Amino acid sequence: MKIERNAEAAGIELLIADNRLDGPTALANAESFARRQVDFCIEFQTDVNFGPAIMQHFSRQQIGVVAIDIPMPGATYFGANNPRSGFMGGSYLAQAAKARFGDRALQEGYFVVGELPQSGAIPAMRTEGQIAGFLASLPGFPPERIIRIDTKNTLQYSFQQMSNALGRIPQGAPILITAINDQSVSGMLRAVQQQGRGKDALVVGKGADELETMVAEEHFIASVAYFPERYGNYLIPLSLMRLAGRDVPPAVSVNHVMVNPANICQFYPDYECEGDPSFDYVFPQEAFGAHLATLKDKPELAGYEQLIPDH
Repeated sequence: MKIERNAEAAGIELLIADNRLDGPTALANAESFARRQVDFCIEFQTDVNFGPAIMQHFSRQQIGVVAIDIPMPGATYFGANNPRSGFMGGSYLAQAAKARFGDRALQEGYFVVGELPQSGAIPAMRTEGQIAGFLASLPGFPPERIIRIDTKNTLQYSFQQMSNALGRIPQGAPILITAINDQSVSGMLRAVQQQGRGKDALVVGKGADELETMVAEEHFIASVAYFPERYGNYLIPLSLMRLAGRDVPPAVSVNHVMVNPANICQFYPDYECEGDPSFDYVFPQEAFGAHLATLKDKPELAGYEQLIPDH
C-alpha cells in the first residue's frame, strides 16, 4: 500500500481502520481516532451524510483532515477531478460506440450509467459528466434510452441492478455501459454476459484499477485512470504540510488519462500493449467548457466551487 510505504519513509506511525463503505462504521472509527488524539487523519468514507458528524469529532480535538474523493467541511480535499474524468469517460464511450456500432449506436443503443447517490453532489459531478460527455459526442441520443442505476460502489450490487435493468433493453440493442468505478462496471458487464448479451456490450470504466478484467474482456475497452496507487505520494506530503502550518490548496485533484489495451504498458509496465485503438479519440473541449458553466449555478454545489475546474 503506497500510503504505508510513504508514511514509513517519512517516519510516521500509521494507524489504519476499515470504514467498510459504511457511514456508521466511519463515524465510529473517527470517534476512536479522536479519542486517541491522533495528530492527523487521512479519511476515505463514502456516505456524504456522515461527513459533518465525522468532522465534529476531529474538530473538537483540533485534528487536521485530508478527505479522499468525498469532501468534508473543514478538510482538505484530495482526489478525482470529477467533472473532467466523467466527461472523458462518457465522450470516449460515445465515440467508441459510433466506431463499433455505426448508426445503430444512436438509433438503437441504450446508455446505462452506474451511480453512487449516497456519496452526494461531488461524485455526482462524475456521473453527470459522463452523461454530458456522452451526449456531446453522440448528440441527439434519446433521453428515454439513458438508464441510471445505483451501484452502491460494489460489483455485487451493480450486478443485481444491471440484471434488473436488462429487462428494459430490447434483445440485440447496443448496451453502452459506464459507472462510478471499475468494480461497478465489472459487475454490470458480468450481468450482461450472464444473460448471453455480451456481444452487444461496450464498457468504459473509472479508476483503471480492474486492469486484469479490462485486458481479459474484449468489450471492456478502456478506463479513466485515477492512479490510486500513487495517492500516497501526495497524501503524506499534504498531511505533513498541514501539520507544519503551511498553506495548502483547499483542493488537490489528480490528473486523468484514458487507459486502454493499446496504451496500458505506458502507464503499467507489467502489462503489454496490445492492438491499436479502433478510433482516434478527441476530447470535446468546447462542449466541456459549456458543461462546466452549467455546474457553477447548481445550488447543491454551493461552497464546493474549488472542486469545479476552470477549463
